[in-house]
Amino acid sequence: MRLLPAAERTPSPWKNGGGTTWEIAAQPPRADLSAFDWRLSIAQVAAAGPFSVFPGVDRVLTVIAGAGLRLTIEGQSEVVLDETSKPLPFPGDAAASATLDAGPIRDLNLMVRRGAWRGLVRRIDGAETITATARITVLVALAPARAGDLALAVEDALIVDPDATLTVDGRLLLIGIDPA
Repeated sequence: MRLLPAAERTPSPWKNGGGTTWEIAAQPPRADLSAFDWRLSIAQVAAAGPFSVFPGVDRVLTVIAGAGLRLTIEGQSEVVLDETSKPLPFPGDAAASATLDAGPIRDLNLMVRRGAWRGLVRRIDGAETITATARITVLVALAPARAGDLALAVEDALIVDPDATLTVDGRLLLIGIDPA
C-alpha cells in the first residue's frame, strides 16, 4: 500500500484557469493534462462557470464537501450534487457548467482515457471490508478514517495493493480504475 498524504499535494490551475486542483495520482505520473491515461484529483469550486473540456476522456465527479453544485451537461438534464450524492459519470468532451447554490464546494474528479480505461467511484460510510479487485484501487478519506491499521486524515489517499483485503472505517471514497 502507498499513502498519498493530502498535505503533500501542490495546487495547480484548472485547464481553463477558472479554479484550483490538487492532483492525487495520474498515469503516467505527473503527465500533463493532454497526455494522461487516467487522473485522480480534488478541485475547489468557488464560483460559477464552465468546466474544462477534455476530448476523449470520461469523467466521474463526486462532491466531497459542500452543498448545491448545480451542474448542466450538454445533452443531459440539470443535476444538483452535494456531499451525499452518488458519483456522477459524464463525458469530458461534453460542454458542462456549474452554479453554486450554497457556497463553495470541493469535488473529487476521476478522468480516464475513453476506450483505454474505465473507472468507478463508490462512497463508503462506516465499517466495511473491501478487496482491491481493480487494476488500480484507491481510497480517499472524506473525514478522519481508518484503513487497516493506518489512520487517514481528511483527503489523504491510499493506493491499495492488488487483491489485498482491508477493513476500512469512516467516510471514504473507493475508486477502481481498470483497463477498458
